Amino acid sequence: MQSPPTGSAGSRAESVGNAPGADPLLPGPVRRVAAWCLVVLLVTGVVLVGVRLCEELRTAVVPVLLALLGTALLGPLYRWLVRAKVNRSVAAGATCAAVVAVVGGAAYIVVAALIDTGDQIAASLKESARWLSDHFGTAGTSLDDLASDAWELLGKFGGTAASGVISGFGVVGEAVAMAVLALLLVFFFLRDAHRVPGVLRSLAPRRSGDTVEAMARRAYRAVEGFMRGTTLIALIDAGCITVGLLVLRVPGALGLGALVFVGAYIPYLGAFLSGAVAVLVALADRGFVIALWALGIVLAVQVLEGHVLQPVIQSRTVQMHPAVVLLAITAGASVAGILGMLLAVPLTAAAFGVVAELRGRYASPSPGGAETAPSGSSGPGSFS
Repeated sequence: MQSPPTGSAGSRAESVGNAPGADPLLPGPVRRVAAWCLVVLLVTGVVLVGVRLCEELRTAVVPVLLALLGTALLGPLYRWLVRAKVNRSVAAGATCAAVVAVVGGAAYIVVAALIDTGDQIAASLKESARWLSDHFGTAGTSLDDLASDAWELLGKFGGTAASGVISGFGVVGEAVAMAVLALLLVFFFLRDAHRVPGVLRSLAPRRSGDTVEAMARRAYRAVEGFMRGTTLIALIDAGCITVGLLVLRVPGALGLGALVFVGAYIPYLGAFLSGAVAVLVALADRGFVIALWALGIVLAVQVLEGHVLQPVIQSRTVQMHPAVVLLAITAGASVAGILGMLLAVPLTAAAFGVVAELRGRYASPSPGGAETAPSGSSGPGSFS
């Protein structure tokens, strides 16, 4: 009896596999589209769960995010003190004390300016609405009604807050607690920044420590560059517009300048709203010609910011398309209101930094097959 030839079972299996009945149910392109849809759904679900968790734990998440932004902004001062042979704890404490003094003084100036000129600005806005009503009919009337309704709503809100003492104290207490927690976290983040690479490497899976550290460095540098650049640009914008409004003798110029400074942290939208308020106030109190001059000053400052300040100051940060910035602001507003609008852009910049790092590492692998870290993936000024 002869034994069957070697490989006969394999040939039979291959013939069965090639039979018409064993063809895949879906074509190859359809299977690839289905796989990508599954990946998108999985990522969307993970992001949605993460957002919901952040909403539930906002009293802990918000101070951490604010502390990261504060650490990114204050990092250069802390590193300068450390290079001057100051103890790390003392340097972190001095930096936090300096930020309390600066932020407290700036907040006092802004609030005082808004309080002193708030009624004047509101009256000017209503007067400009009447002017628009006289010249453009119902459109101005709707603006006048909107201003009156907003002022009435503000009065009702103030009365409700005054009557609800317990709830008011609860909101204020929560805000103060989050601010204190954020300040303490800034101190610890600054003092222990040099330990972050080691912690990341210990938490990362085997042989991925370099990649995780590089991603964290790139994200941190993106947030740091955004915060420093935006703060400097906000100071320049507010200073130029305030000087221009003072020259034009527009009432409430200091309060409008403070509004421009705060609005600069919400790209595009904040500048548009604060500039529109300044022009309307100038229209009400100084007339149409002065309003045109105020509009020219606002537009000139915006052109200076878009063509000079942004490319020069933020040239080393992650550059994002304006459409992406607007979508991020909209998403942040839908999730967490004004606070979400403030946090959306730096978090998006960090995400873009991580994507850029991954693309630089894996888009063009080296001939030897090893990972190639792009220049700049590590260096001074990232964590410590």
